[in-house]
Formats: sequence, structure tokens, C-alpha cells
Amino acid sequence: MAKQLLFYETPAAVNPARHGKTLVKDTGDFSFAAGVNSVPIAAAEFALCAAEYPIVFAGDPKAPVPSVILGLDGSRNAFIGKKGNWLGSYVPAYIRRYPFVLSQQDKTGTQTLHIDDSAACLATKGKGEALFDAGGKPTPYLEGVLKFQQDYQAQHQRTQAYAQRLADLELLKPMQANYTTPSGEKRTLQGFFTVDREKLKGLEDDAALQMFRNDELECTFLHLASARNFKALADRVSEAAKAA
Repeated sequence: MAKQLLFYETPAAVNPARHGKTLVKDTGDFSFAAGVNSVPIAAAEFALCAAEYPIVFAGDPKAPVPSVILGLDGSRNAFIGKKGNWLGSYVPAYIRRYPFVLSQQDKTGTQTLHIDDSAACLATKGKGEALFDAGGKPTPYLEGVLKFQQDYQAQHQRTQAYAQRLADLELLKPMQANYTTPSGEKRTLQGFFTVDREKLKGLEDDAALQMFRNDELECTFLHLASARNFKALADRVSEAAKAA
């Protein structure tokens, strides 16, 4: 599981024996995500993400993953401030769900809530949200966390269906973003995919209607429009480099 979780270092199943005294502090510190330049997003997030991030399709073109680009320089996240604060308006749910995550379903369909035991926001003393009460029962906070994770997982499954439809209809093509560093060096970011506008226009009526009724056409147009955010992202990276 850890290989799929980017910044999760030591995910462990949440249980009262191990986490009976664990507290979660809301510090507003997103430093844990400073080393990633992209994260997956759900279809329900496209409208909010398209306003400030480039949305692309990453991974295998036969099983693409909708993602937002957060940086252009290697594995650096351009939306993390010096104090770990988030510099954008919207924080993707993949990041907001940290330090919690649901495991993959087993053969019985059961999922288990995990927490990154190495997360800096965890403590056993002081102020914070408890996971379990004195009797070892989940607190309302933990129940809320579980609901959020379950909702996220449901959105993730819907998003997978959308991305798979794009792949099955062969609508994706390789994409690259060209930008210039503050020193004048020209660079290219590649390894992701975008929807081919011409192939989209050539869709059969039945396929186009199905995508329209599933709100998948809306997601597709938001994705295409979000490409304009590469310029703002390049400017953000340049300004950060100059300040450094």
C-alpha cells in the first residue's frame, strides 16, 4: 500500500490498542507534501482545481489517473510556503485527507482506516482531536474522518470510471509543458496526457451523449481549460526561485 501513497511513511491500521492516546493537531502545516509536484484528484474537484492548477492525466495511458500539477522543478511543490502553509486557494482532497487513508479492499470488500504514525501533527499530550474515548470507542472526530475517507473513496471510483472511458475511447494523447527558468534556461515537463480535442469532436453521438449525461464532458472541458494555468505555475516557480 505504501508505494501508492506518496508522502505516507508508516501507515498503520487505526485501533484503540495502538492509538488510544493519539491526538491529531490541526496545525495548518502542509510540509509533508512539499516533496510532490502532482497529486491525484477526483472528478468532483475538477471545477475548483481548474481555477488554479493544470489538470492532466498521469500514469499508464490505458489506466490514466486525473492529477493536478503542483510544481515544475523536479519533486518540489510550488504551493507550499516557507512555514508549511498552503499558498493556493483550494487544497486537493488527496492532501486534506492526510494523515488518514483507507486501505485497498480485500477479497471480502472490507477496507481499513490507516494513519501515518510518523505524521508531525500527531501527539499524545496537549491539545488535539482524540481518536478514541476513555472506553476505547471511536470519537465523533474519528467517525467524521472515516466518513470523509469513505466519501473520498466513492469519488475515486467514479473518477476511475471516467478516466477509463477516456482511455477506452482513445481520447488521450501525450502532452508536454515548456517553460523558462529565471536564469533563462528552457525546460520541458512531460510524461502525462491530455484529451485530444480533434478526437473529442469526432466522438460518436451515443458516446458523447453518455459522457454529457454523466457530467464527464464537463470534466473534460475543465481539464482542457486548465492548461492555461501552466503559465501562472511557471511564474510562481520563477518568483520562488528569485526569492530564494
